Amino acid sequence: MSALRTIIIEDEQPARELLQVYLKDNPQIEIVGEAENGFIGAKLINELAPDLVLLDIQMPKINGFEMLELLDNQPKIIFCTAYDQYAIRAFEQNAVDYLLKPFAKDRLLEAINKIQLTGKISTSSVGLPESADYNKPLSRIVVKDRKEIIIIGVEDIQYLEAQDDYVDIHCTKGKWLKQKTMKYFENALNEAQFVRIHRKYILNIEMISKLDKLGKETYMVLLKSGENLPVSASGYQKLKLQLGI
Repeated sequence: MSALRTIIIEDEQPARELLQVYLKDNPQIEIVGEAENGFIGAKLINELAPDLVLLDIQMPKINGFEMLELLDNQPKIIFCTAYDQYAIRAFEQNAVDYLLKPFAKDRLLEAINKIQLTGKISTSSVGLPESADYNKPLSRIVVKDRKEIIIIGVEDIQYLEAQDDYVDIHCTKGKWLKQKTMKYFENALNEAQFVRIHRKYILNIEMISKLDKLGKETYMVLLKSGENLPVSASGYQKLKLQLGI
């Protein structure tokens, strides 16, 4: 099998250098690039189409998971991190392996060998924590608009609108399309601030100007922007509960 074309994405230079040392003269690996953050990393991956990425999770600007959402095609991923609480989420992203820092050279080579043999490993071979600490409410959403990467703070979101397998994120400064489901955002956003008011809409209650009952089970919300959104009967009850009315 030919060598795996590999990119290292890690914000700490000593950690990048250590990986270079571990992989030096390894016939299984050809290092084709490295990056110190997710912005540069996403660009390199989309340009070079590597076979493998050694990826840190906690990095400045955007984290490793957010970077993966920006890729046109995802290569095999080995996460290299100091945090064990993201392991379950990593394997949900089809990670090959999850290495906890500090790890020895042999542990890295073991993961690479398993790629060559099977393409991936089972989560059962890794000491996963009993619970994953990644269900905290989203504080930002990263979207790709052509070649531009945009970070949206949730406080800037007015509402989200379902568009088949995508979601339109309507903000004070425009709107962006994200390939996620409404169910994902319903679970991921702070439920005290974002309410599913309709099968097609999730609303930031901070953006409400007026809530009207127009008729029997017919409701409408007026936003501060001047837009009107329909509200279902169940959505109306949720809004009343959150607004304390």
